[in-house]
Amino acid sequence: MKSKTEKTKETLAETQSPFDLPTLRLEIRDLTHPGTKAFLSSVIASTAQERAARKVLELLYISPNNSTTEVPGTRSVTLILRSMDGVAYTTGSDLDDDHKEIHLSLEYIDSISKARQADEILGVLTHEMVHCYQYNGNHTCPGGLIEGIADWVRLRANLAPPHWSRSGSGDWDAGYDRTGYFLQYLEKRYGAGTISKLNDKLRADDYEEERFWTELLGQPVKQLWGDYGKALEAADISGGEDEDFQ
Repeated sequence: MKSKTEKTKETLAETQSPFDLPTLRLEIRDLTHPGTKAFLSSVIASTAQERAARKVLELLYISPNNSTTEVPGTRSVTLILRSMDGVAYTTGSDLDDDHKEIHLSLEYIDSISKARQADEILGVLTHEMVHCYQYNGNHTCPGGLIEGIADWVRLRANLAPPHWSRSGSGDWDAGYDRTGYFLQYLEKRYGAGTISKLNDKLRADDYEEERFWTELLGQPVKQLWGDYGKALEAADISGGEDEDFQ
C-alpha cells in the first residue's frame, strides 16, 4: 500500500504534466446491466480515463530527462460501455481518426471476480488507451508489437493480471503479455525510455524488422529474443527472478 507521501507525489506529478488531455467522455448504453453496476461501483468513472491517459503519456512520451516527444493529435476519447462479445477494442470515431472510441464489454465486466474488478477494468482501459496514442510505423508495424506495447504500459502501471507469465518460447511478436514482458526486459537492459524511443521510431519510420531493431538497439530482434530466453532460463536456475524482470 502506498504511503500518503507517495500518493501526494503522484498527484503533484499529474497536475504538473506537460501534456493537455483530450476531451474524455463516457457513454453507457444499458444502465440496468449488471456490468454497468459493477463498473460504477468498482472505479471512479470521472477519473478512470484520466488516470489511464496520463500513464500512457508518461511512459510513451516523457523521456528520463523530462523532455517530451511528439504526441499524436488525439482530440477526444469516448469510453463506450455496451453489450458485446469479447473484451474491448479501440477505433476511430465516425467523425475522424483523431476522435477515438474505446468499446468495453459489459458482459466481460460482469464476469470479473469482485476482488479483481477494479484492477482489471483499469488494466483493460489502460491497454486500450495506448491504442489511442501509440504510433504504428504508418500501419506497417506488426500487430503483436502493437499489442505488446499496450500490455507493457499496463505492466508498468502495476495492473498486470495474475495469470500473465513470462515466456521465451515461440515468437517474440506473439503479442500481449508475452511481448510486453520482452519489452520490459529491453527497457531494463537498455535503460529507461527505451520503449518510448521505440514508439517514436514508429512515428518517423516504416517498420522493416531487421533494419528497425538494428538501428534502434544495435542487434536484430531475433538475437534479442534469444538473449531474453537465456536470461529467463538463468533466472529459473538461480531459484529466483532476475532484477531485469521486475
